Amino acid sequence: MMMLLNVTGQLAPSDSKHHITYEFRLDKPATAIRLRFAYWPKLLKDEGQAMDLIMKSIDTYIAPEHQSPVREGWRRYLPLKNLITLSMDDPNGYRGSCHRHDAEQNLFLSEQEASEGLLAGKLDLGQWNVTVSAHAVITDRCSYELSIWTEEADTACDG
Repeated sequence: MMMLLNVTGQLAPSDSKHHITYEFRLDKPATAIRLRFAYWPKLLKDEGQAMDLIMKSIDTYIAPEHQSPVREGWRRYLPLKNLITLSMDDPNGYRGSCHRHDAEQNLFLSEQEASEGLLAGKLDLGQWNVTVSAHAVITDRCSYELSIWTEEADTACDG
């Protein structure tokens, strides 16, 4: 196992709709690359704060003549959740996107197989990029951890 990237970060609501790209180098041939990505909290637990966000969204995205019934049923949008996803590029370009709602993800890619959303294929040497996309950060703070490492052949495709 060789660690390629190990980072932590914090996001705030102002980071929504922003992307953070991390570079890492694959300098030695590998049979698989593994990623572990986790972020927390997943849910906004403050119902009053959630209601305020929902009402602001209704004002922004719903035509005024249709707002009343949507406002009355605002609770159907609960719980509000942070949404942060990953995408990956190898030295030649796009290698996939993992747009999952899971707050913890264990992913892999190899020449023969890859986690859903990633593309199996040759693991070319050179600079790779992984992009953390903050689609929606609705809690005051949202922390994350991202680790990427190479894996030996006998454990490369365990899920």
